[in-house]
Amino acid sequence: MAGPDIGRIITSDACVSEGAAWLAAQDPRFAQALAATGPLPLRLREDGFGQLLSAIISQQVSVASARAIWGRLEAAGMVTPEAVASQSEESLRTLGLSRQKATYALALADAQIDYAALRKMPDAEIIKTLVAVKGIGVWTAEIYCMFSLGRADVFAPGDLALQEAARVLFDLPERPKERALRQMAEAWSPWRAVAARTLFAYYHVAKDREGIT
Repeated sequence: MAGPDIGRIITSDACVSEGAAWLAAQDPRFAQALAATGPLPLRLREDGFGQLLSAIISQQVSVASARAIWGRLEAAGMVTPEAVASQSEESLRTLGLSRQKATYALALADAQIDYAALRKMPDAEIIKTLVAVKGIGVWTAEIYCMFSLGRADVFAPGDLALQEAARVLFDLPERPKERALRQMAEAWSPWRAVAARTLFAYYHVAKDREGIT
């Protein structure tokens, strides 16, 4: 599925398989990675306020801690913009959010983002809209585009796992920085989000095989 201004939308495993086949045909190193990883996961999530709030909560904490905090927010009904906006910073902190993250959660609730409208926006416009909210950076916005909106040609070169997987797969002398990896990823258009899925999967294979961190 595609729109006139938004490009291809990943909606199924078949879309991911199509992108993977294209990448493998373009570069034998992707074929090598895919042989090691097997079929790639779809990795689609719901879109909306909850996904972005969850991303904020997950920043710089362990997976277990993030799940525990999210569980407390869900139990308190604090997973909608209306509910969060009705709270004070102090009351959000009692649920486990740091002062900074409580501020970010309130900023997201107050931003009044039209999440349905995001689905019809070009990638660059979505990212611009999201990063305007305090607490949301480019990485979070790109991950949201890829996995909550299914955008096929978005990549997140600031992700350390993607950087390390690219280093191993492409036999680079060092982990590529964000700008360098963004430039590399241009060759993977129009399936950059499938390239990201491949590298995420390959990172785990390489980590287990080589003990990388």
